[in-house]
Amino acid sequence: MRSVCLRWAGGLAVGTALAAYASADQLQDAEALAFLQKIAGAARQLNYEGVFVYQHGETVETSSIVHMVDGPAEHEKLATLDGPKREVIRHNDEVSSYYPEIRTVRVEKRAAKRTFPALPSELLNTITEHYTVRRHEGERIAGFDTEAVSLEPRDGFRYGHKFWSEIGSGLLLKARMVDGQNHTIEMFTFTQLKIGGKIPLSAVQASYAAEHDKWKFDRLSNNDAKDADSGWIVKNQPAGFRKVYEMRRSRPGGGPQLLTHIVLTDGLAAVSVFIEPNPASKKMSDGPAQHGAINIYTRTVGEQRVTVLGETPSATVQQIAMSLTPRGR
Repeated sequence: MRSVCLRWAGGLAVGTALAAYASADQLQDAEALAFLQKIAGAARQLNYEGVFVYQHGETVETSSIVHMVDGPAEHEKLATLDGPKREVIRHNDEVSSYYPEIRTVRVEKRAAKRTFPALPSELLNTITEHYTVRRHEGERIAGFDTEAVSLEPRDGFRYGHKFWSEIGSGLLLKARMVDGQNHTIEMFTFTQLKIGGKIPLSAVQASYAAEHDKWKFDRLSNNDAKDADSGWIVKNQPAGFRKVYEMRRSRPGGGPQLLTHIVLTDGLAAVSVFIEPNPASKKMSDGPAQHGAINIYTRTVGEQRVTVLGETPSATVQQIAMSLTPRGR
């Protein structure tokens, strides 16, 4: 009965969203893919710097970003402009997050999820199997003219999206995620932006580099995190989602027990699965929860605690959690 209700609810959400997109022209698969690949390539290949706003619920956060390409290498610096200070420095896929209030740097490899204004180009080829892409009239954003598309989910296991990109370069200037009733879940938008031009290497280096000898480095080395077959499988994962990342790593805060981390994605939506020993001393309830735009579902499987979370409808994380099982069981 529960699965029937979930499918019914998912169908209702899709039906509501269809009405919101009906007036826009649907793109052919090849045209839609070319549009999205242009967006993905621009974020990876261009020099740009600016300020963008991230909004989720009643929370608004402002950040600056500098992106510089040096031959085959990508460099990026992201810094918060309100709230607690934080800088994220990226060199290709190595990410260093600086937390000045606790004088700590966390260094790790970037997983599947990309941050605004990037899209994961390597995962876009199957997008049109699970989203209908429609063209919309653009608008002026941060001084640039844009063209826009919406991605309407074909089922209730993913949210809808609308992207506005700069007409000439294709750089993503605004991204909006919506639920089945077309309500905004989260939104990114540039308020200031410069595209192109020379950017010095110093502009993408940490502000705290001179103090490194006084900071704690939390580095996930090959001994701390490694590719691994955890022995867990998702027997009934939502259509279009596939595993792109599976590692066993040390738990935050240390300890001898390892944490399994699996990432599933459909190219836009990413879901993380965490599996760890369930402490006998702690009584933790199973079931759904929500934190901002993130839906969470927890479940106890034998002596293991499974936590599934993602920026997806609750039905998605629940289905993954309920169908996650050790291989052979």
